[in-house]
Amino acid sequence: MRDRLGLTRPAAAAALALAATAAWHLGAQLTGASGAANVTQWFLMPLLALTVWLAAGAARRTRLVRLTVLALALSWLGDTAPDVAPDDLAFLTMLGFFLLAHVTYLAAFWPLRHDGVLRRPALLVPYAIAYVVLVALCAPGADALAAPVVVYGAVLTAVAVLATFDRRAAVGGVLFMLSDSLIAMNAFVGGYDLPAHGFWVMFTYVAAQVLLAIGVLRVASRPVPVPGDGAHAGTGTRPPA
Repeated sequence: MRDRLGLTRPAAAAALALAATAAWHLGAQLTGASGAANVTQWFLMPLLALTVWLAAGAARRTRLVRLTVLALALSWLGDTAPDVAPDDLAFLTMLGFFLLAHVTYLAAFWPLRHDGVLRRPALLVPYAIAYVVLVALCAPGADALAAPVVVYGAVLTAVAVLATFDRRAAVGGVLFMLSDSLIAMNAFVGGYDLPAHGFWVMFTYVAAQVLLAIGVLRVASRPVPVPGDGAHAGTGTRPPA
């Protein structure tokens, strides 16, 4: 039996493993247990990707679902590759893989663009303001990385905008902006000193990815209308509102 998100027993087991790992990781962040935090971070995105894949099921592994899983895989590389990269390349390695992840999310969400705030341009203003503030804060201290910061911020903001196809995904998009903004401010803004910085970065990041995944699964679970069946009889679809 499936619920609204299609959580069969295997998917629910993967989700439970994700929740336990995330709780362990965030606890390690709060207590300064860097070894446990590093190890558990390696498993977060694979467990979320597995949950999405199992929850969708073979019949609902649409382009949207497949690209979301790819974005999660690229996010995993962004989480882990810096651990094995040379110290002077660690930040750029993380930035590169997460940029690819965000571009993949853009490709995934683009067909749903008319279901979000693009229908009402006035709602784009808060996103534009957030982007301008982020660049204004970070670009002056980024030196040679100023251009990548501008580009990355634009892509990040675009993902948040396109994620408004679903309320939960919209919150996820905003949280992703917040998480990456905290990383950028820590790297480029002098005097930035947020208590429990690592915890807040990871809390917003994990919550963002989970909410984006939930939004994707909700879209994937929508009934598909049968062409030419105006009565919607026997198709399992809903009549027009």
